[in-house]
Amino acid sequence: MSDNSCKKNTPFRINLEQQKKRAKELFKACQSGDTCAIERIKTNHPGFSQKNLITSIKLSDAQLIIARELGLSSWAKLKAHTEKMKNYLEQIQSKSSIPDAELTTLHIRCGTDLKAVLPAAGFTGDFLEYSDPLCHGPVSTDANAIEVRAKFVCEAYGTNFDLTQEKALADFNSAELKLTQAKNQYQRIVLWFEHDSYDQLILARILANFYQKGKAKQVDLISINSFPGADRFIGLGQLPPEAIRSLWTTRKTVTQAQLALGNSIWQALGKSSPEPLYELSISNEINKLPNMAKALQRHLQELPSTENGLSLTEQLILEAINEKELTAGQLFSYLMIEKEPLPWLGDIMFLYILESMQKAEKKPFTLLDKDQNKVWHKQHLIITKTGQQLLKMKIDWLKLNSLERWIGGVQISSEASKCWRWNRQKNRPVFE
Repeated sequence: MSDNSCKKNTPFRINLEQQKKRAKELFKACQSGDTCAIERIKTNHPGFSQKNLITSIKLSDAQLIIARELGLSSWAKLKAHTEKMKNYLEQIQSKSSIPDAELTTLHIRCGTDLKAVLPAAGFTGDFLEYSDPLCHGPVSTDANAIEVRAKFVCEAYGTNFDLTQEKALADFNSAELKLTQAKNQYQRIVLWFEHDSYDQLILARILANFYQKGKAKQVDLISINSFPGADRFIGLGQLPPEAIRSLWTTRKTVTQAQLALGNSIWQALGKSSPEPLYELSISNEINKLPNMAKALQRHLQELPSTENGLSLTEQLILEAINEKELTAGQLFSYLMIEKEPLPWLGDIMFLYILESMQKAEKKPFTLLDKDQNKVWHKQHLIITKTGQQLLKMKIDWLKLNSLERWIGGVQISSEASKCWRWNRQKNRPVFE
């Protein structure tokens, strides 16, 4: 690995000297009565009241605000974090140790974002991508489970990836075979997953495989929902090599109870009713997988709302373009960074949802650009009267959109007199 890969700047590589400078600037701005600076103190300082906000401000208070804005609870922890990252970076550059060298190791990830970063961080184990987006489209737990997924992935994303159903099926079968064979080929398997429904449902599928077919002697899990930095943490792919290296010390051995829970989640995901998955999401059992409950709740919020028939993603899309004119690319970024409570979509998955919404006879938004050949992420979107009526809860999206869709094993059809929906007030699925 070249030094350049370690020197690349990222929002998750914190420079302590830069933060000291920012703290001094914030301190001076507060002393001068800058309203923006004072608002930052009010928002992030746990011990300040309005009356002593300006008169008693100290540099240490400004340092605390900087630390908390970066995701750390104190200035001391910020200093400790930067020192730790510096040490990991030095280990990488000196090649003084190989974290996974003591056992033959397979690293499993639901994408390719760590494929190059793991070697850059000094790891030498093999890598397996296991990446079927189970959070999107139909899921079956029957013998034809892989065929169902290959058909959907080809229909939903095939045009953008030049992917045939045969190729998707071959890729899924290959990943499944490698996963099953891994227990005999590796002394240790390490699962790298973050907190969203994309990752957590794939994690459940892998745990179910190990529960049903056996696992390697040692299976470790690295699963996080945050990391200190200047941007919102969305996924492991944002992190520099030294951050990935630091996560190695956070891994936990997967227990038999976690394997059983993963299997229960996988079985519930394929049910025609969302209730089994919902009941798992609110059970005490779910805490055995620390990031799973919120991921399952977010997944179920893709059911049509009882208020207007929109999934949460569709709701957020219309809210965003009702606020301001955006290109599809800007809209995707805005959703991921600002509006989405638990980002789970890739850009091509997002495009599929936009295209599906456009297939309704009464469209909730239109393309402002006359040039229909313009690349999708540069197309400007503008909300229609139909979209505004949906936001005002005056019409039902299911009555307008005849396109069949699936949330796991739950079929959503506009032709049925009743279907499963999500009640936002009760925060649970209902059949009506």
